[in-house]
Amino acid sequence: MITDIQNQSKFRVILASGSLRRAELLRSAGIDFEVIVPKINEILLPDENPVGFCLRLAREKAESIKTNGIIIAADTIVMLESRIFGKPSDMEDAVNTLRLLSGKTHNVITGVCLRFPNKIISFHVSTSVEFRNLSEQEIRSYVETGEAFDKAGAYAIQGRAASMIRRINGSYTNVVGLPLCEIIEELKKFYEEFSKSPAF
Repeated sequence: MITDIQNQSKFRVILASGSLRRAELLRSAGIDFEVIVPKINEILLPDENPVGFCLRLAREKAESIKTNGIIIAADTIVMLESRIFGKPSDMEDAVNTLRLLSGKTHNVITGVCLRFPNKIISFHVSTSVEFRNLSEQEIRSYVETGEAFDKAGAYAIQGRAASMIRRINGSYTNVVGLPLCEIIEELKKFYEEFSKSPAF
């Protein structure tokens, strides 16, 4: 268990995110962690590709945390064809986003940056998500619940939007906001590496 390995280490784990969903995912894996919310400008640079955008923001979030320990930072976007959808700015933006996603398959991409005491690891995970056809009334009713806000793509797969999704291909937790399996794998590698070090 990751908890058993973590309990033997001297490193604090810090989640660089104010997302309750990411915190819930880490907690479900039995990881003890603290939360420090990073403050960065999440602006797409000219000619920046979606993967590069996610990875850059994740790294900037990790680097903005000045506390020592293991820093977990992530940034998630929704991409339909070549268009990037972040968090909706208002109700109409959320409605327009869901109109575009309706009946189509999009990709959810999360860039992850893990800042360890001795190294930094960055990677991304992509999951394809297919929406069924949504009526205008369904879209507006969903947005009016408030669930669409503060979420990339204007929906929460773990919430009421679950009924909108026909299928996914890839990591479910990635769509929620944190590719948990891949993060746990990297944490285990780090703990096992340091457990064999005389300085551990």
